[in-house]
Amino acid sequence: MNDLSGGRRSGGEGPLRLDGGTATELQRAGMSVDGPWWTNRAMNSEADRTRLRGIHQGYLGAGAQVITANTFRCNLRALSRLGLFDAGLAWMVHAAVGVAQSAVRAGEEGRADGRGDADRTLIAGSVGPVEDCYRPDLVPPDDELRAEHRWLVTELMRVGVDLVVIETMNSEREARIALEEALRAGARAWVGFVCDADARLLSGEKLTEAAGAVEREGAEAVLVNCTAPADSETALRALRDACSGPIGAYPNIEDRNGIPRSAHVDRHVPAALGPDEFADLIARWDAEFSLDVVGGCCGTTPDHLAAAHERLLRSGR
Repeated sequence: MNDLSGGRRSGGEGPLRLDGGTATELQRAGMSVDGPWWTNRAMNSEADRTRLRGIHQGYLGAGAQVITANTFRCNLRALSRLGLFDAGLAWMVHAAVGVAQSAVRAGEEGRADGRGDADRTLIAGSVGPVEDCYRPDLVPPDDELRAEHRWLVTELMRVGVDLVVIETMNSEREARIALEEALRAGARAWVGFVCDADARLLSGEKLTEAAGAVEREGAEAVLVNCTAPADSETALRALRDACSGPIGAYPNIEDRNGIPRSAHVDRHVPAALGPDEFADLIARWDAEFSLDVVGGCCGTTPDHLAAAHERLLRSGR
C-alpha cells in the first residue's frame, strides 16, 4: 500500500490517503498562524505541541496513512527572520517531526489489528517554497534555493522522516532544485504544484512541462495541491496525460469568496464544501483519474478526510 515506486497502483488497493489542513485546524483551535511565526508557533510550548499532536491524531483517526510534519515554514529564511540561533533553527524542524512521530506511535500502540510494516503510517517532511507560496515573482536565485532546501531536507532526513513532500510549488525552477536536494540527501520525494486556471503554475508555466520534468528527475509522485477544486480537476487531467507514474491531489476547499488568492487571512476560513461534498469530489476524481494519492489542503478537517475515506472504501477503491 505505501510503496508507490512501481507506478500506478494495482487494482483494488485504492489511493494512499494523506492528512488535511494543519494550519486550518490550528486556526480552528484559536491559534494565530500569522507571520513571522506562521505555523511554527505551534512548536513554542508544550501546550502548543500537545495541541498540534492532537491535530495529527485527529487525522490518523480519520484514516490518514501519511502524517505531514509541521515543517512547511521551517526553512532557513523563515526561521532566520525569527532571530533564532542555528541550534534553534534545527530544533524547530526536529520538534515538528518529533510531534508527528509521537502522534503516530501513540496511534500504533493503541491499535491491535496486526498490520504489517508495509502498511504502517508514513511521516512526511513538508518542504514549501522558501518565500511565498502564491508569489512566484519572489522565488530567489538558484544558489540561495540550493542552500536553503539542502539545509531543510538534511535536517528532515537526520530526524528520520519517511519521505519528503515538496509542496505548493509555484515555479518549475524551485520545484526541480528542491527535488534535486531531496534526492541528494537520500529521500523519497513527492512534488506538489499549486496551479491556476488552464493547468498552469502560478508562474504561468505549463503544468504538463513541470510535471514531466520532476517525474523524469526522480519524483516518486506528482501532485496538485492548495488549488481550488475546479482548477485541481483541470490540473489532474493534465497530470494524467503528462505522467506515467503516480499522481494525486489535495485541494484547497476554503471559501475564498472576496479574499484574493495571495492574501493571508489570520483567521479560520470555513470550507466551501461539507464533508459529504468533499467525499463526492474525491470519489469522482478517483474514478476518473485513478488517483494514487489523495488528501486535503486548506479548509479540510478530519471530518472531511473521514468522509472521503469511507466513500472510497464503499466504492471498493
